[in-house]
Amino acid sequence: MTVAEPLPPARSRIPGIGLAKGLAVTLRTMTKKTVTAQYPDAQPDLPPRTRGVIGLFEENCTVCMLCARECPDWCIYIDSHKETVPAAAPGGRERSRNVLDRFAIDFSLCMYCGICIEVCPFDALFWSPEFEYAETDIHELTHERDKLREWMWTVPAPPALDPAAEEPKEIATARKTAEKLATAQATQAEPNEPTVPTEPQEGTS
Repeated sequence: MTVAEPLPPARSRIPGIGLAKGLAVTLRTMTKKTVTAQYPDAQPDLPPRTRGVIGLFEENCTVCMLCARECPDWCIYIDSHKETVPAAAPGGRERSRNVLDRFAIDFSLCMYCGICIEVCPFDALFWSPEFEYAETDIHELTHERDKLREWMWTVPAPPALDPAAEEPKEIATARKTAEKLATAQATQAEPNEPTVPTEPQEGTS
């Protein structure tokens, strides 16, 4: 049979001790320098990789629809039509290409996952740090390609490469190709030296 241990004596409580501690915290805070940013008078210093809005570089878009298909929220709307491109050379055949008519993103549905930017094979979508696009009507959060193009010019420049990093394969291949082309052009530009006829050696007929 176990015997219960006696309870410790109740500590004496001073009336109003909790209120005094709260006021002490308030007084300490009042004497410190404020760190609150007075937005919108003072704009926040955002990190370079801030996910604000998505900018569209329309010239790179080929209407492959990959971003719209991979979007988990189905918030990207794309319309296009096909145009016939005449042959570049005589005897060639005509080609058809997709022309972008509409590119819109519904930011009331977007969850800023960045999948559309990652899967774009032609670098047509970029993150912009812009965040001041609140609207009073939810329907106005669907922004068309004109607005997405305006945000494109607020996209920060990519960070510089690490000096110790390896050269990208694309740049290395392009550099080698340019060097070979320059060497071939220099070889063609050099004048051919005239050949000097050699005298026949003695003892030969």
